[in-house]
Amino acid sequence: MNGSIYNYLVVFHAIVNEGSLAAAARQLETAPPAVSKSLKLLEQTIGLPLFNRTTRHLELTEAGQHLFQNTQEPIKALTIALESVQDLKSEPAGIVRITTARYAYLSVLQPYLGEFYQRYPRIQLEIAINDGTVNVSKEGYDLGIRFGNKIEEHVVARQILPKQTQGLFASKHYLEQHGVPQKPVDLKQHQLIGYRFTTANTLSPLLLQEDGKEISVEMPVSFIANDIEVNMDAIRQGIGIGRIFLINLKQQPDQENFIPVLKPYWRTFPPVYLYYLQNSQKSKRVRTLIDFLLEKNTA
Repeated sequence: MNGSIYNYLVVFHAIVNEGSLAAAARQLETAPPAVSKSLKLLEQTIGLPLFNRTTRHLELTEAGQHLFQNTQEPIKALTIALESVQDLKSEPAGIVRITTARYAYLSVLQPYLGEFYQRYPRIQLEIAINDGTVNVSKEGYDLGIRFGNKIEEHVVARQILPKQTQGLFASKHYLEQHGVPQKPVDLKQHQLIGYRFTTANTLSPLLLQEDGKEISVEMPVSFIANDIEVNMDAIRQGIGIGRIFLINLKQQPDQENFIPVLKPYWRTFPPVYLYYLQNSQKSKRVRTLIDFLLEKNTA
C-alpha cells in the first residue's frame, strides 16, 4: 500500500463514519474539495464507485461496503503504528478523546488538569461527559473512565479508584423542618433530589442496601437534575435529601454542611477503571495520559 492509497483510505473511512464529505472534512480538518478529490482518486484507482450519491445522503455501494469492512482494522492498526513511530522523535502531542461520567471527572480528572497541561502542553484533551455505557471503539474515544460493571468487553481495564460509597445527605435546615429518617421506609415522608440519566432519559432509582441486599425505595421527588453538582446545590439549599459519592463530597469546601442520613443503608459501587483498546496505549499521547492519571490517583 503506497502512501497515497493510505491517505485516500483514511479519507474514505472518515466519509463513512461522519456520513458526508463536509463532515469528514471537518473531522480531518481539511477543505471539502480536498476530501472530494481524494475520494475521486480512490475510486479511479479501484475502478469502481464506492458511494451511491443522492441529493440527501451517501450510501455505500457493494464495493464500498466490502472495502470498508476489509480495511477498517488494518487502517486503524497502521495509523496507530505510524503514530507510535512518530512519537519516538517528539514530545507527546495530539488529541486524546475521553468519555467519563461526571462523578469520575470531578475526582479523577478535574483536580489535575492544570498540572497535566503544564507538563504536556501539546496534548489536547477532548472530554465528553456521559453517564451511559460507552463503546470506546465504536464511538471514537481513546479512553473511558467508568465503574467496573459498566465497561464493555474486549478492552484493557486498569483500576484507578477503589469501591465507591454513595451516601444520602440533607441540609441541617431541611432536617430541622422535616425530621431525620431512621429507616428506609421513613423516606416516603421526605423529598428526594432526583438524578436523571442523560443517555437513557430516565430517573435514577433510589437504591439502598439492607441486610446485605439491594433494596429499591419509593420516595416523593421534589427536584430533578442531570448533574451531580446541581443536585449538591439543591441539598445545600434545603430542597430535599440527595445522593452524593463520598469522593465528590470530600472536594466540597463546605462539606460539613451536608448532614448524613441513613448511613447504615448506604450503597457501595464497584471500583472505577480506566479502559481503552489494546492498541490505544501504543500512542504516546494516550499512554502519557494513562500514566499521569494512574500516578495521581493510585499513589
